[in-house]
Amino acid sequence: MASNNNIVIAFDLYGTLLSTESIAKELAAHFGDEKAGSIAALWRRFQLEYTWRMNSMGLYKPFSDITKTSLQHALAEHSSTLSDSDISQLMRAYDSLSTFPDVEPALKAISTDPSIDAYVFSNGTDAMVSSSVKQSPSLSPHASIFKGLVTVQEVELFKPHPKVYYHLAGKVGKGRGDMGSIWLVSGNPFDVVGARAVGMQAAWVDRAGGHHGKGGWNDRLGDLASGGPTLVVSGVEDAVEKIKDWTKKNEGSGAGHNKEAAAMGPG
Repeated sequence: MASNNNIVIAFDLYGTLLSTESIAKELAAHFGDEKAGSIAALWRRFQLEYTWRMNSMGLYKPFSDITKTSLQHALAEHSSTLSDSDISQLMRAYDSLSTFPDVEPALKAISTDPSIDAYVFSNGTDAMVSSSVKQSPSLSPHASIFKGLVTVQEVELFKPHPKVYYHLAGKVGKGRGDMGSIWLVSGNPFDVVGARAVGMQAAWVDRAGGHHGKGGWNDRLGDLASGGPTLVVSGVEDAVEKIKDWTKKNEGSGAGHNKEAAAMGPG
């Protein structure tokens, strides 16, 4: 549970802290780089699409099941197959993903800063997320900095359903009136828009823009729903620094503690 007046930061796991690049490499061993890249991209698309469709239908299955079936869908779209053992190996790859280069310095900074309460916040199951955090070669040494691993398993809904973000708030000791004091750090625009829609602050990780100049916030649903990210950052380390700066600038103004301020858009 978060300490009083501390900065609460919830980090998305897959694609924000952990890179799924190694999974593409596993696929490349079977199909070659080009086809593997195409399958991996489609796998991720179906993985997310399945969660949104499940939300719309009022159904829930564990994220691990959705991940497996979306892989099978992606393979079928490419008229390809893998054995059950090969699919199981790909699923196990989630337990040993590496962090992005900007993650370790961020976690080191948090470990020496008592003003930050850090959490992992994921669509994954409790077991899946725990394994990923504790078995990742580069994340596991820093696992102790997280005050909790918050998943959607208990609420049986997926991001960006509002109840998922309210569930997070409860887990960090906040109420619905405190949503503006909770930060999400995510590389997924749909996650950012979902958090902003309930009044949270959100830092969108734009690694493409930060390193290649090809990024930028393009998600227009925020125009209809809640505004864009509070902050656009180049990586997790940049997110932690800018969140601290933003908090200092807005202390006493109430900007971090009400939905109206949170919905104003990029700051």
